[in-house]
Amino acid sequence: MSAPNVITEQLTAAGRAIEHDSFAVIDREVGPHAYTPDQWPIVRRMIHANADFDFNGLTDFHPQAVNAGVAAILSRSAHVVADVEMICVGLSAPRLGHFGMATHQFISDEDVIDTARAEGTTRAVQAMRKAHRMGLLDGAIVGIGNAPTALIELVRLIQQEGARPALVVGMPVGFVSAAESKDLMAQSTTTPWVVIRGRKGGSTLVVAAIHALLGLAEARELAPTEAA
Repeated sequence: MSAPNVITEQLTAAGRAIEHDSFAVIDREVGPHAYTPDQWPIVRRMIHANADFDFNGLTDFHPQAVNAGVAAILSRSAHVVADVEMICVGLSAPRLGHFGMATHQFISDEDVIDTARAEGTTRAVQAMRKAHRMGLLDGAIVGIGNAPTALIELVRLIQQEGARPALVVGMPVGFVSAAESKDLMAQSTTTPWVVIRGRKGGSTLVVAAIHALLGLAEARELAPTEAA
C-alpha cells in the first residue's frame, strides 16, 4: 500500500476530515459514471468545488490527458500558463512548489492591452500569443477558465504555430463561444486535453482539476516501486 499524500492534502486534521467526508458524500450520491480510476478524482474534485453533479458527464478527457498531466508535474520542469490571474491565485503555492512549478498569466500586461486595442482582438488572445513568444506554452499545463477566445487562440497556436502544451485544461465559462471553444479543443488528437462540454466552466474548476492532478502526481511519486 502506498503512503498517504501529505503535500497535496489539507494542512490540518480537521480540514482533511471535512474534505474526505465531502468526497465520500459525492461518491455515495453521484450515481453511475464512466470515468476511469485516474479520471474520477479530477471530476470528483470539480464537483466538490461547485457542488454541481452535472460535471459527472459534462467533463470529457483526451485518452492521454491524466498521464500527460501527471508526467508533466513529475518532470519538475513544467509551468502553469493561465488565461486569468484568478487561476494563479487559486492554486496552492506549496503544492506547486513541491513540484518546482511556477504560474504565468499576462492578461493585464500593458503590452497585451495595447496590442489587443491596436489589433481589435481580446486581451486573452494576445496573452496566449505572448506566452507562446516567450516559449512558455511548450510542455506547460495550460489552464483556461474564463476566456473562450484564449482557448480558440491556443488551438490556433497548436495547429498553425507549433505550440506544444503538455496538457490543456480548457474550461471557459460563458454564453458566447464557450461551448464552441471547448468542442474545438476536443478535436485535437495530438495535444491532451480536459474540457467541460457546454456553457459551464470557470476558473475555480480549472484550479480544482489541477489540484487533483497534483494529488495524483504525489500519489504516483509515493507509490512503491515494483520489484524488477
